[in-house]
Amino acid sequence: MVREKVRISTRTLQWKCIESTNNSKRLYYGRFILSPLMKGQADTIGIAMRRALLGEIEGTCITRAKSENIAHEFSTRAGIQESVHEILMNLKEIVLRSNLYGTRDASICVKGPGYVTAQDIILPPSVEIIDNTQHIATLTEPIDLCIELQIERNHGYRKKQPNNIQDGSYPIDAVFMPVRNANHSVHSYGNGNEKQEILFLEIWTDGSLTPKEALHEASRNLINLFIPFLHAEEENCHLENNQDKVTLPLFTFQNRLVKLKKNQKERALKSIFIDQSDLTPKIYNCLKRSNIHTLLDLLNKSQEDLMKIEDFRIEDVKHILDILEIENLQLIYQRIHFKSI
Repeated sequence: MVREKVRISTRTLQWKCIESTNNSKRLYYGRFILSPLMKGQADTIGIAMRRALLGEIEGTCITRAKSENIAHEFSTRAGIQESVHEILMNLKEIVLRSNLYGTRDASICVKGPGYVTAQDIILPPSVEIIDNTQHIATLTEPIDLCIELQIERNHGYRKKQPNNIQDGSYPIDAVFMPVRNANHSVHSYGNGNEKQEILFLEIWTDGSLTPKEALHEASRNLINLFIPFLHAEEENCHLENNQDKVTLPLFTFQNRLVKLKKNQKERALKSIFIDQSDLTPKIYNCLKRSNIHTLLDLLNKSQEDLMKIEDFRIEDVKHILDILEIENLQLIYQRIHFKSI
């Protein structure tokens, strides 16, 4: 086990491994820190890194097994201590490391009596077994056990389909995730506006990758996700001479308001505040700054009035129209009115 003291740095942003252990061939642990960060940044990075560690890193595992003379998955065979289901579960636990793409074939061919372990698997050149002692089956009689295997590299988790049995081969739950668990925690220090944060990141792997390798790969995957934004060309949002101006019908909602006023009291509209609608934070803040607090205030505005609001765009006007259609304004109004009677 390697453990180092945590030293708070006030210089440039830097990361460091402060603890590293390998309890077994199939369990590695690493603890890392990143500092100094401004308030809120540690959670932003920690949440993204945890998702990338658990869901974006590729791993290799056995996804299918086939053997002769097997009636069904829960059957047993004379001379083998384990049932077929138990053998499949043991194959699921085997940890592999590879850089292959697509699927590859492997096999087991053993004569009993004796123990069948991971070292008995005949693998393609690009695949290696992390722990050769992993148990597969126990042969109690001098019989031959031959199993054809399918190996695949992917990411995430894929649950087997019960009806996905092909020519006597059985699917296996595929756990492609080399990172078994990941946690993050935040330590704050400093006072007032000078407050800074340290991000602590804990990573457990199955041995096919070290925590440091997993951290590097997850970081690269996150960077690749954001690269398209770096190359995106900025769109010209300023319309010249109003040539491309998008026009909408007059945004007074007067027709809707007239229909509501026929049988309802206008005072009820004053009881519906704009924060009761699913407006975006930007639209809500713009309306509040313009003293538009209730639905009645909003309905009395025209499209031109709204477009005069600072930072307000034609897309925001469309959004307000969509929200009012979805919420069914008249039903909401009637419900509030009848409660007030």
